[in-house]
Amino acid sequence: MTEKKYRIAWLPGDGIGVDVLDATKIVLEKLKLNAEYIHGDIGWEFWRTEGDALPQRTIDLLHTVDAAMFGAITSKPVKAAEEELVPELKGKGLIYRSPIVRMRQMFDLYICLRPCKAYPGNPLNYKDDVDLVVFRENTEDLYAGVEFSPVPQELATTLGQLSKPFGVFKDLPLDQYAISCKVVTRKGSERIIRAAFDYARKYGRKKVTIIHKANVVRATEGMFFDIAKEVHKDYPDIEMDDANVDAICMWLLKNPKNYDVMVATNMFGDIISDLGAQMVGGLGFGCSGNIGLKLGVFEPSHGSAPKYAGQYKVNPIATILSAKMMLDWLGETEKAAAVEKAVAEVIREGKVRTYDMGGSNSTIEMGEAIAARL
Repeated sequence: MTEKKYRIAWLPGDGIGVDVLDATKIVLEKLKLNAEYIHGDIGWEFWRTEGDALPQRTIDLLHTVDAAMFGAITSKPVKAAEEELVPELKGKGLIYRSPIVRMRQMFDLYICLRPCKAYPGNPLNYKDDVDLVVFRENTEDLYAGVEFSPVPQELATTLGQLSKPFGVFKDLPLDQYAISCKVVTRKGSERIIRAAFDYARKYGRKKVTIIHKANVVRATEGMFFDIAKEVHKDYPDIEMDDANVDAICMWLLKNPKNYDVMVATNMFGDIISDLGAQMVGGLGFGCSGNIGLKLGVFEPSHGSAPKYAGQYKVNPIATILSAKMMLDWLGETEKAAAVEKAVAEVIREGKVRTYDMGGSNSTIEMGEAIAARL
């Protein structure tokens, strides 16, 4: 039987995205994964020179691959983005949108899966034995991009008619406030909650915690929590509890071992997954998968860190663990397990450490050390 050859989009992006993907490639090549890695243009330079940080040619590529590895992206506010366009593109009404957010919506990558696992020997662990998994809804909520600044008169008029609380804003000049819409759907809520319960059942996890703010944000967060209670009826073998998003930030620090699988709407999931990453060593260990039915895009959860770009200084473990997630998603579970074992061994031994871990080894040296364990 011929071994399948995978097509993997290789999207370094900006800044240290190039550095950490270079180290990850060393690990994947040592695995002898039967794959073709196809470069894709993405990032700030393409926004600056073409007016599009996610060019159509890269979108076309993503329609033809089995998975994608993504490095990091630079994002800036609207005015700053406009100022950095080349002169011939300025004043044309171009609006910068994050390429990763666009990919999530365009390819319906509705699951953002972020494991937060403390590996023994990591000097940055907040507590040993932390092993959390965050399921973050990835396509809607405040990241849907439904925003207004300045606010159109017709929207202000309609809100003034429909919402009593809006009355305190209705007399403000339209350019003196902005509106970002929190859009939560029944479909989006149910499928991310069900994905969290399915994961718990598949991997022998005991509990799913619903993160919300239904006591204040009643319409959207209330619906999310109500749907969670409905979905839970199909999983009587899995315990369910819930917590307000502000409270969970306190309880996670106090009793992290009380939590297992957590699921939240988009913004709250983003926040608690960064907290979880810090508890297991920081963003150098924060791996992430953006997963849909037909495509998975895997990335470290850190940003592009421009001040370190090209220095090959930063920790690539988050990206290497993201590649491990990609291998799991492709069904290459033995190779995925080998990568995680190699990472754990290098961390436990402590001979190779990047600057964040108190060492002086380079990004590439860390990649080579992990590859050597395979």
